[in-house]
Amino acid sequence: MSGSFGDLLLKAGLVSEAQLREGRAQQRNKGVRIGEALLQLGHIDERGLTRALAKQQGLPFVDLGKGKIAAAVLERVPAEFALEQGVMPVMEKGGRLIVAIDDHLKRLVADQLSFMIGSEVACALAMPSALKEALERYYGARKEDTVAASMGAEDGDASDAPIVRLVTRMFKEALDLRASDIHVEPMGSVLRIRYRIDGVLREVAEHPLHLAAPLISRLKIMGSMDIAEKRKPQDGRIGIRIDGRDVDVRASILPSNHGESIVLRLLDRSANLLHLSDLGFEAEDYRWFQKLIERPHGIVLVTGPTGSGKTTSLYAALSELNRPDVKIITAEDPVEYHLAGINQVQVNTRIGLTFARILKAMLRAAPNIILVGEIRDYETAEVAIQAALTGHLVFSTLHTNDAPSAITRLQDMGVQPFLVSSAIQGVIAQRLVRRLCKECAEEYRPDEAEIRFLGLDPKSFTDQTFRRPKGCRVCEGAGYRGRLGLFELFEMDTDLRDLTFRGASLDKIRDLALSTGKLQPILVSGARKVLAGQTSVTEILRVTRAAATE
Repeated sequence: MSGSFGDLLLKAGLVSEAQLREGRAQQRNKGVRIGEALLQLGHIDERGLTRALAKQQGLPFVDLGKGKIAAAVLERVPAEFALEQGVMPVMEKGGRLIVAIDDHLKRLVADQLSFMIGSEVACALAMPSALKEALERYYGARKEDTVAASMGAEDGDASDAPIVRLVTRMFKEALDLRASDIHVEPMGSVLRIRYRIDGVLREVAEHPLHLAAPLISRLKIMGSMDIAEKRKPQDGRIGIRIDGRDVDVRASILPSNHGESIVLRLLDRSANLLHLSDLGFEAEDYRWFQKLIERPHGIVLVTGPTGSGKTTSLYAALSELNRPDVKIITAEDPVEYHLAGINQVQVNTRIGLTFARILKAMLRAAPNIILVGEIRDYETAEVAIQAALTGHLVFSTLHTNDAPSAITRLQDMGVQPFLVSSAIQGVIAQRLVRRLCKECAEEYRPDEAEIRFLGLDPKSFTDQTFRRPKGCRVCEGAGYRGRLGLFELFEMDTDLRDLTFRGASLDKIRDLALSTGKLQPILVSGARKVLAGQTSVTEILRVTRAAATE
């Protein structure tokens, strides 16, 4: 394509054959388009290049330096969209909105804009410098105010577009219902909205499918994602303020067969940090964990799947250790809560600020306690272990099914067994179960199978009553309200370190830990909570089914 465009420039008399040859050499060396190469060499001016490109692509050329754009035309395109995507509304003609772009590949944006404003959009090509100046002249002064207003817009503001109001209402409703995330999913004929409440998805709305594109586009703009890219997964972050609450949103887009689906994970910054006892730690577990985190050095790991409360547990531990005489530094992705007195660092992979790089820099800052949001690779694991072996207490998370598996997971990453055995102090594996509604939970007499499932002897619990969900207005018929944690506790001792050092199998490590009382299975924690009337047997079964079948 670049060769044919070069020939077009040659035929139009805009460049000579010698200049074109030099431009093609520059193109190969710099890896740019032929037009840009000729522009860099000074063989063609921006106006001539843009006019030629417009002719080749069959687009009209527009000079944004001439005339004034009407206010009514400017209002057709949201300021944040224009600035984010680099498009400039110029005029309305024959029922179509004409917008200026500086690259013919941006014509895809016209489709998105057409969905947003509900009318046909056509493109014209403008010089990049002229487009930049026009955007600054007409929209630049209002950029921050416009973005802030649209992100924090209150429901019902007549000046907002319907899609903006829909997005704001969706966030507000999700927060009111205590949802942890929002799922926006095109399903062939409808756009389905689901909220995850207390760990379980609940369908809350179905919208016409034609709202999918503008709704996803709005969320992409808020999350600083590429609005024109529909084929690849994307991630973004959104900061909003609703009803006086500062909320951080992590957005993840996944292309599906019916269109792009998006998951929005909500983090309410105004929510109070939980104490370890609020998370579900019983008195005995709490004493064990306190003894573990008060050690002067070593690694303490929290494992579990996404959304199991690992980070919340670590924050609760840091809150307990946060004193004026202790220096704590964290590396997080993202920084979920701001803790007074703690140095928190945000991971930014775009500029190379990874967990491993932050961790190396941390060690030069003389901390007492280090929190690494997640150990994802060998480099991070290696630096974390070196920190633990040089007198630092290190907290981190890992994705494993149970607590002893953390030992072999680190070895799978490439960490030598002798380093793992020396550094690891203890591991907590956790899951979240729904808490029974205090208003409507009812008592019943369990059968033997339920008692045996919890690992209890039916003969010792002949008169025991359990509680189960019923449903009422307070819990909206679910029978549950809120969540609490189940914890599997694993502590390293001399014999376990020796097994790990010799590269023993996971089964041998688990069996020894069970026989010596250094491993408390997660089912023990679940049984305690059922006996205390905090949750039901069906909830324990839901989250520990895999362990029960082993």
